[in-house]
Amino acid sequence: MTVSAVLSLLNLASVGVFGIVLSAAFCDLEWTRQRKGILAVSTVLMLALQAVVSLHWGTSLARYLYPVITHLPLFLLLAVLTGKWLWPLVAVLTAYLCCQLRRWAALLVIALFPAGGTVLQDAMELLVTLPLLAALVRWCAPSVRSLSHSPLSLQLQFGIIPLLSYAFDYFTRIYTDLLSSGNQAAVEFMPFVCSLAYLFFVLQTNRQQMLRSQLEQTQNSLNLQVAQAVREIDALRESQRKASTYRHDLRHHLQYISSCIENGRTDTAQDYIRSVCREIEASKVTVYCENEAANLILSAFAARAAGCGVDFRVRSALPQTLPLPESDLCVLLSNALENALHACQRQNAAGLPAFIETSAYEQDGRFFLQLANACSTPVLFEDGVPVTRESGHGLGVRSICAIVEKYGGIYSFTQKQEQFILRISI
Repeated sequence: MTVSAVLSLLNLASVGVFGIVLSAAFCDLEWTRQRKGILAVSTVLMLALQAVVSLHWGTSLARYLYPVITHLPLFLLLAVLTGKWLWPLVAVLTAYLCCQLRRWAALLVIALFPAGGTVLQDAMELLVTLPLLAALVRWCAPSVRSLSHSPLSLQLQFGIIPLLSYAFDYFTRIYTDLLSSGNQAAVEFMPFVCSLAYLFFVLQTNRQQMLRSQLEQTQNSLNLQVAQAVREIDALRESQRKASTYRHDLRHHLQYISSCIENGRTDTAQDYIRSVCREIEASKVTVYCENEAANLILSAFAARAAGCGVDFRVRSALPQTLPLPESDLCVLLSNALENALHACQRQNAAGLPAFIETSAYEQDGRFFLQLANACSTPVLFEDGVPVTRESGHGLGVRSICAIVEKYGGIYSFTQKQEQFILRISI
């Protein structure tokens, strides 16, 4: 056997090991001793089959039959080990695509030393196989493996280029001579695929960037509103604490008033009574339900509604513990009531009736909220969600939707009979 034939056979074996190991590294598997043993035995069997075909019929036929004697068994083996079918196929095709790196390293040397011919090319491919395999397994394989948990649509997108490269390589270089004969379609095919892939990548990147920007904007809005809601709750808690202090000190107030009356200072007593009443009324928190946060927010908006001349009615049966954190409950209630109050203020400005009706309760571990308010102005909806063209508005609705979707709940916005109704279930 000539040196050229030996190098060609060794190169065929090395590319087989390269592809098998890299395909296995691209699959997200815990490589136990048993699985490593299965892979090692399978590798030996596939290499033996390649050697038999090469020695009896030549390496050209071995390369011709390579998809059947190597790639198909490797795909079936990885499919059985992983319990999946799509990702093992993507892994095998991607590993085959990475074999181009070996070929290009050898072609670079051939370009510098053209007299070496195929012998030098096989030798260089053999030489770079192990270092290149180690580098790909160390730095590239973890990133490729992480994509195996992506949705099937993303896995298909990732595998389309390796699939086209695989089909192009075999049908234009191994099964036919279209590429070497200079067929224009064959020569231009991969540049065409690259241009399409680049445009698709640009469009996908732009779409993802827009979604990311929208999510960041929504997140920033939520963070600001949560901070505001927390500040409001702290202020209301302080007011409640002061009211508790006044109730605790009621005996001292009564003693002072009694002393004023006994000394004939009735005007002073009346003034003192009025001042105490004003302070207590200012810090009044109505008890609507057991949930402290809901009480504080409902109480604050009840006071604002009273100041605006809006009829404010509440039916609430919320326990202290709800299926969502206090911060998200604050954002939901505050945004919903804020929007309703703004609508009622427009009703008042137009000389129309203004009211807000809030119903909230918990049942079977789910939180339910319905808020209805007067609204005579037609509301613009897009995909069932109210929208506004006014700058700086609409963040409240987006915040409500984001929180409900965060917990897999449902929401609905409707307008009928000059009422706007929001329903939430989480």
